[in-house]
Amino acid sequence: MDFKEQSKLFKQTFGLKYEPLAISFTNDEVTSGKYEKTSICRALKLAAKGESFLIDENVSTCPGGSKYCGFTEVTSHDQKRRLQKFLTKGEKLTGSIVSFERMQKLTTEPPTGLADRIVMTPLDKAEMRPDMILFQCNPEQACRLISLDTYWDGVSPKQQLIGALCNTAISYTIMTGNTNVSMGDWTARNHQKFDTDITFVSIPYERINNLIEAIPLCSAGEAAAVIPEEFQPD
Repeated sequence: MDFKEQSKLFKQTFGLKYEPLAISFTNDEVTSGKYEKTSICRALKLAAKGESFLIDENVSTCPGGSKYCGFTEVTSHDQKRRLQKFLTKGEKLTGSIVSFERMQKLTTEPPTGLADRIVMTPLDKAEMRPDMILFQCNPEQACRLISLDTYWDGVSPKQQLIGALCNTAISYTIMTGNTNVSMGDWTARNHQKFDTDITFVSIPYERINNLIEAIPLCSAGEAAAVIPEEFQPD
């Protein structure tokens, strides 16, 4: 099944409003996709509507996005102090420099130096094997995706819920190989005006074939649930 067929299957099975996104980290030269100044969260929203983006350190406009997608890192005392002040006094997403430090140290390290660029495109336009698929979906669709993702092994994925959208929706899955469910962060949701019911489901591409194979077998996919009489309510 090629990328177009996978995309069509996902959209038909789950009734997706937005395109499933193929996200690839690469050092190869890439010519397709918009190469323009943008934030990662803006690119996520627009790509889900059909656009494609090629992002590197030169066009990534958000310092947080550049850090969490591995293009830059905080290396100096002054940079850290500015970041502490921004998160606690500016965005006001964490209550103190102590909680800020916990948020930084208790999360998975970003993919610093991993790749020169990121390709973000609707799955049906993908030209290279994705590293992960990102679904922007409602909670019911997220529930179905997670049920299918865990159908074969029954192992609940380790989650990372808090942190920047680019971290929880992209870099966490890239670095851990874990499927993740995230609501994103309030600043990204608010600034980019994501739908109020949007949930971000990130699935490593190496798990996608098993998920697809579960669709006809699992009631979260296309299989009809059969409830034995003894389990039916009176």
